[in-house]
Amino acid sequence: MLPEYRKKTPEEILEEIERLKRGRLKVYIGSAPGVGKTYRMLQEAHELKAEGLDVVIGLIETHNRKETEDLIGDLEIVPKKNIDYKGRLLEEMDTEAIIKRAPDLVLIDELAHTNVPSSQRNKRYMDVEEILKSGINVLSAVNIQHLESLHDIVQQITGVQVRERIPDSFLHTAHEIILVDVTPEILRKRLSEGKIYHPSKIEQALSNFFTASNLGALRELSLREVANDVDERVEKANEKNGKNKPSGINEKIMVCVQHGSNAERLIRRGWRIANRLKTELIILHVTNEVSMKRSTEKRKKIQDWKRLAIQFNARFIIEQIKKRHIAKAITDVAKEHDVTQIILGQSARSRWEEIRKGSIVNMIMRYTTGVDIHIVSDQQPRRK
Repeated sequence: MLPEYRKKTPEEILEEIERLKRGRLKVYIGSAPGVGKTYRMLQEAHELKAEGLDVVIGLIETHNRKETEDLIGDLEIVPKKNIDYKGRLLEEMDTEAIIKRAPDLVLIDELAHTNVPSSQRNKRYMDVEEILKSGINVLSAVNIQHLESLHDIVQQITGVQVRERIPDSFLHTAHEIILVDVTPEILRKRLSEGKIYHPSKIEQALSNFFTASNLGALRELSLREVANDVDERVEKANEKNGKNKPSGINEKIMVCVQHGSNAERLIRRGWRIANRLKTELIILHVTNEVSMKRSTEKRKKIQDWKRLAIQFNARFIIEQIKKRHIAKAITDVAKEHDVTQIILGQSARSRWEEIRKGSIVNMIMRYTTGVDIHIVSDQQPRRK
């Protein structure tokens, strides 16, 4: 039966009603600071205001760029709220004031921003979620390096660990994603002319983050991310119209993590594979420890993995080894959940240990049939 003729369940009807009440999110995405995301947002805001929409600014970061400051013009700005934190008075976007003001559209910059610790919500994207729930449309902006699943790739490219990140799943709730793209040469020229950072920071930026190779790689990531987003939207539209089914319907991905340095990187890699295949992701931790005997550090690690699992809509499993070899425990879980692809980190064992105790990968291959195994290198990203 075609989807449009199938009778909807009460849950689906309620979900559709909530979706219709929700505001629309449009995000400008760029490869780096200075590409012109905020400028484009302000241009669109003026165009929409001219068409009769009630448009306000919730928060705009001009970074003292005169062209951007001038473009604000007569747009109404919702005042920020003051927050007392450790004896200091700090400013944050006033989410409740925006909701009370109830405009047709609000501009909110720096989507990945972390709020002052005593704020009602930890991250600005969470504030945006509340505003969208209230039925207000949002225009926002973010750079590619702030996407959670790209964290390790960006660190490997630039040597910089980006601490402020947003879930990919939130970005994918946007009704529209617009790439603001300029070449590395133009971006470096803007930086040299003092249009991005204060003159005192220009030389350091040009020789570190804003190198031509870094900007080229980040630009490629941005182009690929937006292209993938377009593909996903086409696939969803086709699926809704009964033209095809999800490409990874027979696939299931499982990531195996231990208490090493690359566990989160493995999870992000697994999610990107599962997301491309439109299939389920399982995160597996095999252990011989009972929870009450774990160290504080290991407990924190497991909580971090669970946080990523929730963010990536993955199933998190802790499997007790119970006198089995670790390879047997992994394959038992894989068989139980019909896993078709297993992702492992590079073994920390020496060559002699592998000869003496056996290769985990070889043993998994011996215990399974028809399962692909991906080995992710444990190479550390370069630092500057």
